[in-house]
Amino acid sequence: MTKVNSLIAGVVLMLIGCAPVRAQQEGTAINYEAESKVFRVDAGGVTYAFGINERGELQPLYWGARLRSTDKLSAAHIKPEHASFDVTSSVTPQEYAGWGAGLYVEPALKISFPDGNRDLVLHYVSHRIDGSSLTLKLKDVLRDVDVELRYQIDSDTGIIGRSAIVENATKEPLVIDQAAAATWTLPRGTDYSLTYLTGRWAGEWNLQHEAIRPGQRVLESRRGSTSHQNNPWFAVARGGAADILQQDQDSGEVWFGALAWSGSWRISVEQDQLQQVRVTGGFNAFDFGYRLMPGGRLETPVFYGGYTREGFGGASRLLHRFELGKILPQSPHPKPRPVIYNSWEATEFNVNEAGQEALAEKAASIGVERFVMDDGWFGERDNDHAGLGDWQVNSAKFPNGLAPLIQKVHSLGMDFGLWVEPEMVNPDSNLYRAHPDWVLNFPGRPRTEGRNQLVLNLARPDVREYVFNFLDKILKENDIAFLKWDYNRNWSEPGWDAVAPEDEKQVYVKYVENLYSILRQLRAAHPGVEIESCSGGGGRVDLGILRYTDEVWPSDNTDPFDRLTLQDGFTYAYTPGVMMAWVTDSPNGFAGRTTSLDYRFLSSMQGGLGVGANLLKWQPEDFATATRMITAYKQVRETVQHGSLYRLISPRGGSEHSVTESVAKDRSQAVVFAFLHSSQFLYPFPTIRLRGLEPEADYKLEWIEGRASRAPSVASGAYWMSNGIDLEMRGDFKAAAFRLERVQK
Repeated sequence: MTKVNSLIAGVVLMLIGCAPVRAQQEGTAINYEAESKVFRVDAGGVTYAFGINERGELQPLYWGARLRSTDKLSAAHIKPEHASFDVTSSVTPQEYAGWGAGLYVEPALKISFPDGNRDLVLHYVSHRIDGSSLTLKLKDVLRDVDVELRYQIDSDTGIIGRSAIVENATKEPLVIDQAAAATWTLPRGTDYSLTYLTGRWAGEWNLQHEAIRPGQRVLESRRGSTSHQNNPWFAVARGGAADILQQDQDSGEVWFGALAWSGSWRISVEQDQLQQVRVTGGFNAFDFGYRLMPGGRLETPVFYGGYTREGFGGASRLLHRFELGKILPQSPHPKPRPVIYNSWEATEFNVNEAGQEALAEKAASIGVERFVMDDGWFGERDNDHAGLGDWQVNSAKFPNGLAPLIQKVHSLGMDFGLWVEPEMVNPDSNLYRAHPDWVLNFPGRPRTEGRNQLVLNLARPDVREYVFNFLDKILKENDIAFLKWDYNRNWSEPGWDAVAPEDEKQVYVKYVENLYSILRQLRAAHPGVEIESCSGGGGRVDLGILRYTDEVWPSDNTDPFDRLTLQDGFTYAYTPGVMMAWVTDSPNGFAGRTTSLDYRFLSSMQGGLGVGANLLKWQPEDFATATRMITAYKQVRETVQHGSLYRLISPRGGSEHSVTESVAKDRSQAVVFAFLHSSQFLYPFPTIRLRGLEPEADYKLEWIEGRASRAPSVASGAYWMSNGIDLEMRGDFKAAAFRLERVQK
């Protein structure tokens, strides 16, 4: 068979039977072989392939370790009927299946037509290859419904981003009942386990791990936003990677994915009657019903998927590299997160110019780089009952505006950040009194409040403009480097009476699209401003919001021991480079637990370090400890935030110990954080054996906190990884940390 390699970057449109084309870009190859009608993607350590079967359907063929270029994949063929109860259309896997023709498994797309027909059968029409992207066109066999499938390939990690655009080319409106971004089909097998993240407010990032069995496991949010309850990330392991708590997390096959959507979403993990496992994710079909007018288009979120043979550790490191290099606004070289101080726990709503300046002076003295004033600076905002929506500086608290405070912060060598909650309104506010119709509501029905507030309907163009304009005005009038963007409740009564009743359910899509557009427009108008996504902690963390925000707040729970488990779960899906962690007061307000200041610092230093304690109550020894710890953190934060993370000992499953290691991209530095809950029966702390170092290089041991028994000051990478280091740690809630620096020869 003759192959024609495309050597010219550009768009190449091909129909069945045309010559095969290859596009290459930095180790990425996208092939179409016309004879076998097979599409093959090779990138990173991954090969992904699907073909066109005899019916014209796209049928998945392979997703796993990268194959040799000479390895041939068999053509796609329709699976035979498995008795009359399971016809071929249901047992033949499809890359993107419409609901029709006897499909019994989860469809990717379901449509209701005005004549009552709901049958949709999608067949291949054409495709094009453009550098590292592949686009295919599908069409219903009879009606003018077109679907464009998009594949964006990352050459570094092998992660593929998949999405779909549905276009109504008929002459009448239709209703999209269900629309997924993609279906990921795993190799046939029965020894799979599913890992996913659940939680609640102040208890996010809980890893759940279970065998995949016949039927469906549905992960979802119906809350209008990403939610604390489930996070749109999954991992499916096979064989040696099945135990999530195994000490060696770096072996075994793992398939993983993350949905880039900040609204209501749904991921179903399904094992069908013939033991085929597939994962389908996109918009949540609950209460969806998106009316699409003739000529209209609906674009789904992007559903990213990846594969590794290096276990859960390898999967998370690939995701971290991908997020840092391709997702974040500053990618491919995001700036390290500065050390911040946030005033909330010190002052809550009782903010004023003098009080904030006093805190700023204390923060600057310990090496803080960014001072953030939290809630209470605007409107009649003396508590959480009033003022949201009225974004004018409170003249009683700041008689000369924010400028004097900002100037003071700058004079202390810090930049200035501000808390906002743009999508919310208190009923007790001038905005609500003027525009009660601007909130999500069903006319004539009660309006459910959460934290004494309602949700502005950002889908409305007038609300969208109001939110952008007041944020733009604040940033134009003040030298602000950072916005902490909060979102403190979920949706209720998701009505939109300004549009036709049959279009009201578009709110689930239009709201999030407008949220993204505001963030995008703000960043364009104020390119120096950084933004944090916060939703009562981790209620809005996903790869959609991370395209527009530089960091996230994982949890309102700042207890340093609880944080070990929260941060551990967080890093399965998201890089420590966006994970903010604060040092707060002790006893902690959530757990009532008393811990030392060095323990609190070391817990928080595993992500983006912040301080939220009331510095006005600190003693001189506290300032000395904080200064020492912040100085040490600045020496390792590039490695912590942007390096490779290894989970050496998990804090889960009742473990008394927790150990993480971060290794710099060039392997010149490693930093280790170790924690002991309680020592028992004179058992020693487990030996710590590092990973990811250069075996032949020498590394010098530098202590941040703690000590070891008989540890050399300099040894080879092989020594630190094979022999390891024995910490001397006894007691309750103890912590230690050290770094290894490669010795230059």
